[in-house]
Amino acid sequence: MDMQSNVEKREHWSKKREYILASAGNVVGLGNVWRFPYLCYKNGGGAFLLPYLFFAVLCGMPLFLLETVIGQYTQEGTITCWTKLCPLAQGNEIISLYSRVYSIVLAWALLYLVYCFRDPLPWATCNNSWNTDRCVDITSANQTAVHSGNATIDWKLGNLTKSSVSEFWERQVLSISAGIEEPGAVKWEVLLCLLACWVACYFSIWKGVRSAGKVVYFTAVFPYVMLAILLVRGLTLPGAWEGVVYYLYPDPSRLAELQVWMDACAQVLFSYGVSSGSLITLGSYNRKHNNCYKDSLWLCALNSTTSFVAGFTVFSALGFMAYKQGIPINMVVESGPGLAFIAFPQAAAMMPVPQLWAACFFLMLILLGIDTVTITSSVIDMFPGQMRRPWRREVFLIVFCLVCFIIQISLTTQGGVYLFQLTDHYAANGACILFVGLLQCGAVGWGFGAERMCDVVEDMTGHRPSVFFKLCWRYFTPLISVVCFVGFFLDYQPLTSNEGYMYPNWAYHLGWVMALSSVVVAPIWAVSKICLRKTPPLTGRNLRQNQAQGGVGPSAATGLGERRKTG
Repeated sequence: MDMQSNVEKREHWSKKREYILASAGNVVGLGNVWRFPYLCYKNGGGAFLLPYLFFAVLCGMPLFLLETVIGQYTQEGTITCWTKLCPLAQGNEIISLYSRVYSIVLAWALLYLVYCFRDPLPWATCNNSWNTDRCVDITSANQTAVHSGNATIDWKLGNLTKSSVSEFWERQVLSISAGIEEPGAVKWEVLLCLLACWVACYFSIWKGVRSAGKVVYFTAVFPYVMLAILLVRGLTLPGAWEGVVYYLYPDPSRLAELQVWMDACAQVLFSYGVSSGSLITLGSYNRKHNNCYKDSLWLCALNSTTSFVAGFTVFSALGFMAYKQGIPINMVVESGPGLAFIAFPQAAAMMPVPQLWAACFFLMLILLGIDTVTITSSVIDMFPGQMRRPWRREVFLIVFCLVCFIIQISLTTQGGVYLFQLTDHYAANGACILFVGLLQCGAVGWGFGAERMCDVVEDMTGHRPSVFFKLCWRYFTPLISVVCFVGFFLDYQPLTSNEGYMYPNWAYHLGWVMALSSVVVAPIWAVSKICLRKTPPLTGRNLRQNQAQGGVGPSAATGLGERRKTG
């Protein structure tokens, strides 16, 4: 009895707004700030919004609602929840492990934040030990040269000159090597920043939702404050409106290209945070009768709106840069890490009080990233008798964070950025996320039953979901997932760097191994469960019959339809 009394009960959010803030911080992350604006510019400006909204409505929102309902209904993490719905669907959680790679982005942002307290900003001048003879000091460019066209010629000949911001990023922060086959030495400054990020992550969740629920009051709200400040500041800069027009100017002809639709699909899935397990985990800490239906719709709207508004913030700064340098906007646009660590630091260096604006931006980036980290809840739910005893969770979290930190030391080497790009391109790409989403829709829409899931939502919230979501879970979302999954392979191009670096063959093989590991575990698990069972698998009709007889499965699902009719 004493041993049983020491086992802690599973926690809940103490207040509803803690869940809202935690979910908002989870879904509004790095992809909204650095990825959506670039993809919108790259794929036809305002015309890109059409495929984006198409996938947001037919894939993003149904999967977001589905995962939130699964978590709240089962009150379990991303692994054990499927034992109550469709046991064959277990094994699709590998992709969530690869998302830990983005911790290195927080380390880079923290290092930049430290440098923000120097005057002048180290990336604003060419008077540093890491600069070369090719360095161009963009903050003190000769205006006569700019207007005469000489400076523009220098910028176009990128192989002859390099901006001070680019040299700071490549030669000081990364000390980038010639390729992934040359890992080089560990960058100790980046390593210490990575350690600090994992320590901050540990203490933000070490007491579970009790500590995380308090931390999100700052980590989820502050980025929105910073985004609003940077937006107002950006729109008041000279040249800002040219940047906004460049961001939104529609090019409908791009809609005929397959890559545009694939980019929109990947961006929706990535920014909505589906298939990573975080939505299930956050929803599992809700109380049973929380209105997760309404919450999910509002959170999806918040996510897409934030992405759209972030584009104004980013491109107003890029328009200002183009105005100051006298060059076209398309010459200052960078993708991925380059947008966050080259383009915006360069814009901040040109503003009055550059240290303030740079610090605001990188602090916002760090807080956005911290909220995207969801750790260990699934493991704790797998072994509740052992892990929910006093201090067991805290010790396990220390071990988990330490292991992740040790694994990511390779990302802090001079060749670490190549490994980061390889993992980002293959292990957690749109095709892998689509496959996991397809499995979830199949398990719920056909295994557990879409009609029964609608009964579950009505029983918990008092509101029956629209028939649209039922159709999405059974037909629309799985069909689109299959088509896009094939499309990703048809549109596949080997990863190359911005400078045209081609990875060695073994690196591409490693990338495909990571990609396959995200998708093959679930089918292997399902086949092994079927082969090892002596009784029929608990899916579909068998699962309903078993539950009706009092067998395995969520007892709350039994008789939901009858209660709806009589109550």
